[in-house]
Amino acid sequence: MPVRHHLDMRDERVVAFFRERHLATLTTLRADGTPHVVPVGVTLDAHAGVARVITSAASRKARHVAAAGPQGAPVALCHVDGRRWLTIEGRAVVRADAAAVAEAERRYAERYRTPRPNPQRVVLEIAVTRLLGSL
Repeated sequence: MPVRHHLDMRDERVVAFFRERHLATLTTLRADGTPHVVPVGVTLDAHAGVARVITSAASRKARHVAAAGPQGAPVALCHVDGRRWLTIEGRAVVRADAAAVAEAERRYAERYRTPRPNPQRVVLEIAVTRLLGSL
């Protein structure tokens, strides 16, 4: 019998995993189609089906996502913790409005720590299309 790695965002194992402090890698695509992979903090709003990453507007990850336009960019976020792993796939857009940034900062502070001030902060908001893992 094949192992199934598809997870539901509301699965208690997923919720518990996101209560823990784990960094992830975010993969975006450069204009030439090659992957750009960087470490990030990520939060998950399982009710809304949205993952969020805070960053500076001038970061490469934000520029890659912005370049995709309003339809968003395909991205993947991957956590690894020993034998446990969780990957979020979805489409990301850049949000710069104050309310979106404040909400993302609040969620980031709950999972990690209060983020340092950054007047250039934006949010990569990822509409989750698939959740894979072994928890």
